[in-house]
Amino acid sequence: MPNGSRCPDCGSSELVEDSHYTQSQLVCSECGCVVTEGVLTTTFSDEGNLREVAYSRSTGENEQVSRSQQRDLRRVRDLCRILKLPQTFEDTAVSYYRKAYQLSGIRAARLQKKEVLVGCCVLITCRQHNWPLTMGTICALLYADLDVFSGTYMQIVKLLELDVPSLCLEDLVKSYCGSFKLFQASPSMPPKYVEDKDKMLSRTLLLVELANETWLVTGRHPLPIITAATFLAWQSLRPSDRLTCSLARFCKLANVDLPYPAASRLQELQAVLLQMASQLAWLQVLKLDKRSVVKHIGDLLQHRHILLRMAFRDGTEVVETEELQQQGQGQQEEVEDGALDLPKKKRPASPALLLPPCMLKPPKRTHPTPPVSVVTGDENISDSEIEQYLRTPQEVRDFQRAQAASQAAMSVPNPP
Repeated sequence: MPNGSRCPDCGSSELVEDSHYTQSQLVCSECGCVVTEGVLTTTFSDEGNLREVAYSRSTGENEQVSRSQQRDLRRVRDLCRILKLPQTFEDTAVSYYRKAYQLSGIRAARLQKKEVLVGCCVLITCRQHNWPLTMGTICALLYADLDVFSGTYMQIVKLLELDVPSLCLEDLVKSYCGSFKLFQASPSMPPKYVEDKDKMLSRTLLLVELANETWLVTGRHPLPIITAATFLAWQSLRPSDRLTCSLARFCKLANVDLPYPAASRLQELQAVLLQMASQLAWLQVLKLDKRSVVKHIGDLLQHRHILLRMAFRDGTEVVETEELQQQGQGQQEEVEDGALDLPKKKRPASPALLLPPCMLKPPKRTHPTPPVSVVTGDENISDSEIEQYLRTPQEVRDFQRAQAASQAAMSVPNPP
């Protein structure tokens, strides 16, 4: 290998000799680019006559495209065919890959980032065509790290200046729940756990909408909430057979991973359902708990809009009362004392107020908040700061005269 040789693609000096069809070639160990091309023979007569044929000529591949890029282009097409995407999607993903590969920040990247670039181009294409596909699905197919994939995805969208819409919650529910192994009987799946796909998706969507209306989705990862909503929907369709099944076992039966916060999201959804159930007369006498309320999810979802207003009505009245009291303090000079005196109500404990969980249960502060100093306008101003307050030439002259008089008074010696 000649001294100072570097890869034309990534600039690496890690060049090794590779024997390709018995012909030696220099290959970059970082990105797989063929630096110096070997010679090949295509027919027996060529070999007998020692006629050498270049690799690009023997394979019909464009010599300007490196082997690593050719391989990744094939992976883009293979991934689109595995996902059964239309041909237009495949062509768009290939064009995005070619554009991204020409970027200096991508060509100089490590091999791990270049491998996930294939999935990023496919995911961008699907998002632009409103095709329900999650980032986790792509990572599972490519055996890619989710953090590396998400970082590369955001980088490509920014560098190519693409307009990529986010996946809507309804499409995400359909895509995520569609992969559950709960819709066909099998030796590992008891018949009582098999459920109709359309029924479960319909009820899951209603529960996710309920979670969205009660602030459980805002600022949170959607998959734990969808997992909890799917579990409740699945239980409520046949509660007599499924109430004893835990969330962990449900995920194992469905052959999906159990997200860590899913158990917390499940408890929050159950608390909202209990709050709604307290407004139905025929459910008030049953003394429901988080487990038994699952039997009545169908009734609660059917009347969820009116039940939500009734369940959180007390919290709304407290807020309105406090606002009226604040308005009354401002109008106290115009009306008689006591005319706007309103009954004070104690703010109820959660979940009486329809607020985000972070406001119902604020995190504890480890360090106390320093007291805020009150500015009255009578504070002393130092000589170094007073020039900031001088506006007119007259004020500047007055300040200079006062400063000179002060210095003169300090220079007069004291009488004996």
